[in-house]
Amino acid sequence: MFKLFATCPRGLEALLAEDLAAAGASDIRIVASGVACRGSWETVMLTNLHSRIATRLLLQLSFGKYAKEEDIYRQARKVDWPQHFDVSRSIRVYVTAIKSPLKSLEFITLRIKDAVCDSFRDTVGERPNVDTRDPQVRIHAFLTAEDCTLYLDTSGAPLYQRGYRQKTVEAPLKENLAAGILRLAGWQPGTVLLDPMCGSGTFLLEAAQQVCGIAPGARRSFAFENFREFDARRWRQLQQAAQAKEQAPQGQPTLFGRDQAPAAYRATLANLDRAGLLGAVSLSQGDILEMEPPTTPGIMVCNPPYGERLEEKDTLAAFYPELGHALKQKYAGWTCYFLTADTALPKGVGLKPGKKTPLYNGALECRLYQFKMVAGFNRRKKPEGAEAPAAD
Repeated sequence: MFKLFATCPRGLEALLAEDLAAAGASDIRIVASGVACRGSWETVMLTNLHSRIATRLLLQLSFGKYAKEEDIYRQARKVDWPQHFDVSRSIRVYVTAIKSPLKSLEFITLRIKDAVCDSFRDTVGERPNVDTRDPQVRIHAFLTAEDCTLYLDTSGAPLYQRGYRQKTVEAPLKENLAAGILRLAGWQPGTVLLDPMCGSGTFLLEAAQQVCGIAPGARRSFAFENFREFDARRWRQLQQAAQAKEQAPQGQPTLFGRDQAPAAYRATLANLDRAGLLGAVSLSQGDILEMEPPTTPGIMVCNPPYGERLEEKDTLAAFYPELGHALKQKYAGWTCYFLTADTALPKGVGLKPGKKTPLYNGALECRLYQFKMVAGFNRRKKPEGAEAPAAD
C-alpha cells in the first residue's frame, strides 16, 4: 500500500473522499484542498479513471525535515528514482510551499532536479531530459515551515481535463468543480437538468457523460503509464470494464442548455459534438428572462457573471431583480443552484437561499446558493377591500 494524496477544488474534499473510498483507498483523511489516504496500484488506476472530483493523485516517495536547501537535495538524492521510471522519460519538478523560510523556490526546484539526474547518472550513466511543457514524469515537492514531501504525479495533465473541450468562453468552470456542484445539488442521470447560462457547456458535458456512462478518464492518458510499476494488462482490463458501461443516449434528452450569447451557444455545441454527446442534450439560444422552462420541474444549475468590474456590478444590480421575477413566475417546483462570488445575488433576486455552500472557483471564493421555488409562493394574500397586487 502506498501513501497517496489527492487534490481537488476547495469545498469538495468530502466528495473526493467518497471517490477514493470507492477506488479502494483506506486511512482516508480530509485536509484543506485534498485528501490523504493509502492505496494500491489498483486504487491509483481506478481513481484516475473514475474520480470526477480529483485534480491530481500524487504518490508519496519521501518525507523529511529540512533547514536549508541542501537538506532537500539530500532527501531527494536518497530516493531510488531509476526504480520508478526509465531514464528515457522526460521530467519536470514542481515546488509549492506554505510558510517555508527558504527564499527561492526556483533554486529548490533546480536542486531537486539535480538530485534526480545525479541518481540516474550514478545508476545508469545517463540523465533524463527536462521538458517544461509536456513532461512524461512530474515530480512534486511540497514544503511547509519544516517539512518536505516528495511525490510522483500519477495523473499528468490535471484530471479535470477530460479530453473533449475544444472551445471556451470567458472564465469557464473547471470540470471537477462542475461535477462537484452537480453532486451537491443531488442531480442524478434521469433527473431533468437545466443550465440557462451554459457558457461553454461544462455542466452539460459533465452531466451528459454520466447519462451515457462514460468514465471521466476514459478519453485520455495518464502519467502512471510511464512508471516501471505500470501493469498494462490490468489497466486494459479496467478500461474495458469502464467502456462496457457506456451507452448511447436513450429517448428524449433530460439535459437542457440555454445561453443568449451566440459565442457561448457555438462553444457548447462544438464541445458536445467533439465529445460525441450531442444526442444527450437539448441546446438552444435564448434569454432566461424570456424563455419558458423546457419541461417539467427539475434542477437548475447556473454560473452567472460575477461582476468584478464596477460597470458589471451596475449591470448585475439591474439584472438580478429581473432574474428573481422570472424564477418566481416560471420556475415553480424547480430547485435552483447558483454559483457566484457575488454575495449580493440572494438579496438582488429577492430570494432566501435554503443552503449556501462555500466553494472555490480557482482562487476565487464563491458560494453555491440553493433556492427552492415552491409552487404558489409568489402569490400574495389579497387584503380585505383591496385589489390583489400584481404578482412579483
